[in-house]
Amino acid sequence: MQSRMELRVESPAYRAMLQLEGYVRSSGINPTLLELIKIRASQINGCAFCIDMHTKDARLNGETEQRIYALNAWRETPFFTDEERAVLAFTEAVTLIATNSVSDEIYDEVSRYFSPDEIANLLMAIVTINSWNRIAITTRIIPGSYEPGALQHNKGVPEKVSV
Repeated sequence: MQSRMELRVESPAYRAMLQLEGYVRSSGINPTLLELIKIRASQINGCAFCIDMHTKDARLNGETEQRIYALNAWRETPFFTDEERAVLAFTEAVTLIATNSVSDEIYDEVSRYFSPDEIANLLMAIVTINSWNRIAITTRIIPGSYEPGALQHNKGVPEKVSV
């Protein structure tokens, strides 16, 4: 696999994405839950770079290998809380919106655990990782080079994404 291009912070479009990422990271979403959202959407979208990045950060934040390995089969495991299950279902529905929509049942379930403002932040987290997945896949960012915690050290945003 060969990368196609490098997005840099100088690009106005990239800066806009970085601002959105910064907002999501400062929105108050539990960091563990945020990484679960990012990993699950990236699994669905087949984004190897983002899976690599967010599993590394999840482990750095204390996430267990067991839960990371089972994430793509979360419905069949006892490893996730009801709150996490509601968010994972919401993540899947938003990520697969063209085929599944977001049902009232899924929205009502996430509403049991989160306020409207918190749901808006969760939605933006899902939208943002879906956007990053599309950027990484299109530009062919090669997985493996991301250092755990690099996003946290840069206040949630990398200076560039080498692709």
